[in-house]
Amino acid sequence: MADVVSVDEPAPDEPTRVDEPAPDEPTRGDEPARSLPTAPGPTSGAASFNAAAHLTLARVEAGDGHRTAVRFPGGSLTYAELTERVRAVAGALRAAGVRPEQRVLMVMPDDIDLFTAILGTMWAGAVAVPGSTMLTGRELGVLIRDSRATTVIGDEAFADRLAEATAGAPDLERVVLTGATAPTAPSGVDALTWDGLLAAGGPMPEPAPTWDESQALWLYTSGTTGKPKGAMHRHSDIRFVCDTYAAQVLGIRADDVCLSVAKLFFAYGIGNSMFFPLSAGACAVLEPGRPDPERYSRLAEEHGATLFFAVPSFWGPMLAAELPAERFATVRRGASAGEALPARMFHGVRERYGFEVLDGIGSTEALHIFVSNLPGQVVPGSSGFPVPGYEVQLRRPDGTVIDEAGEQGMLYVAGDSICTGYWCRTEVNRMVFQGRWMRTGDQYVRNADGSWTCLGRADDVLKVGGIWVSPGEVETRLLEHTGLAEAVVVGVPDADGLDKPVAFVVPRDPTAAPSPEELVAFCRDGLAAFKRPRVVVTVEELPKTPTGKIQRYRLREHASALPEVGGRSATPEAVS
Repeated sequence: MADVVSVDEPAPDEPTRVDEPAPDEPTRGDEPARSLPTAPGPTSGAASFNAAAHLTLARVEAGDGHRTAVRFPGGSLTYAELTERVRAVAGALRAAGVRPEQRVLMVMPDDIDLFTAILGTMWAGAVAVPGSTMLTGRELGVLIRDSRATTVIGDEAFADRLAEATAGAPDLERVVLTGATAPTAPSGVDALTWDGLLAAGGPMPEPAPTWDESQALWLYTSGTTGKPKGAMHRHSDIRFVCDTYAAQVLGIRADDVCLSVAKLFFAYGIGNSMFFPLSAGACAVLEPGRPDPERYSRLAEEHGATLFFAVPSFWGPMLAAELPAERFATVRRGASAGEALPARMFHGVRERYGFEVLDGIGSTEALHIFVSNLPGQVVPGSSGFPVPGYEVQLRRPDGTVIDEAGEQGMLYVAGDSICTGYWCRTEVNRMVFQGRWMRTGDQYVRNADGSWTCLGRADDVLKVGGIWVSPGEVETRLLEHTGLAEAVVVGVPDADGLDKPVAFVVPRDPTAAPSPEELVAFCRDGLAAFKRPRVVVTVEELPKTPTGKIQRYRLREHASALPEVGGRSATPEAVS
């Protein structure tokens, strides 16, 4: 999730949290997922393991070839058809000159071309690097040069951005674009259409002889406060998140239909829409459009979605939209990541739509969620419990481990999906990856019942009047007010350099927004006086990363520029 996956964007040196049944298709029934064979560890002469083959060919060999693997606008593919498409993409890449371990960067919407490009790249033994479609040409250029990508595959809608992004990329050998027109490419770089690429090469029948430790996938962190960092994931990381969170928390089955608000270029999204459904013989639904509640509620109804994945910045508007409950009648379970899910949203979804949302925390570096609430064992307002297969611990600033419940500390995680590190970031790697443990950058507390609660990023916790204050606690109280849709609290130094809590709020109804004085009084009734916000600013919307996480640093900048408003609301506006 982050761009999976608990509050807000990272500091430059901290991990990013992880930003349709067809009408005539027979029902799948309540069938369990068939288990798949696994490969031995990465020792000399070890048997090969290729994640793309594990998610496609192995399903065909397990008897699932006839099942629908993926639905997308205008069509669908069975597992057998998907496997052949992946073989074709892999063969085309090899014929074009793509070699094992070279990076192939993609800038494409969530559709079948991106889906098969990722799998085909991994099948060929190269490294898939999905890039965000929300980045500018300059930002994409940073990723292309940093990853040393030799191949860029893009959608024709992003032709202008890619022309800017690929200029001056020293390692680039070819640019591929969907549509009928070949892309604009730098001198000496091959310019190809997607159809032309596929037509020029034959299928690659067998997957490349990769093994557990081979590089399969690089995911770039949000880079909201510093230079983006490429988290390097192995083929075995993909299998691990499927065997742990997908199998043991979601309980994914062959009859599931997965619909995700998060896109494939996020760690959270690629797990939801590719790794998890394909690992179980289930069905993924792809949607290239923007994630608005109306669109996704209709998709859930049309395709009979059973597992619905979203982020808090979606759940809130979904509740505010008061959508017909019958649109979610088939959903048996929801999942949330990206930021902490307020308890009010959990209760609202369960009461209105009839399913539980399992909130959790994950990260780009861990590939998916590693602490999660469990089916039938949800502690609203918390991140839940460690996912089987992962270990978590809290540490004090001096590095000692916290064993007692109730004491806050820095969250560390260990598990076999942790990336091998950031590409070419030696100093950051030394700080974040400590032996088998990864420093998440999140402040947490372990509760007496064994659940874990997020207190915010390490640099978000405030010290007000000499007392530590968690922004999340104040935000939770504000969101209990029925007049608010969203709320974020940041600390802003006053004239004396002391932190003062400032709340930014988005009203449910802009024409009937609660006053700042009302909200301060509401907080005072439920919180100690020192925790109440000193200033309340009403805005139309909050600044967010592509993953939907709040950009708190922009709110801090905005608040610092405001005059002392003493509890008076600024003119409602979007924070830009």
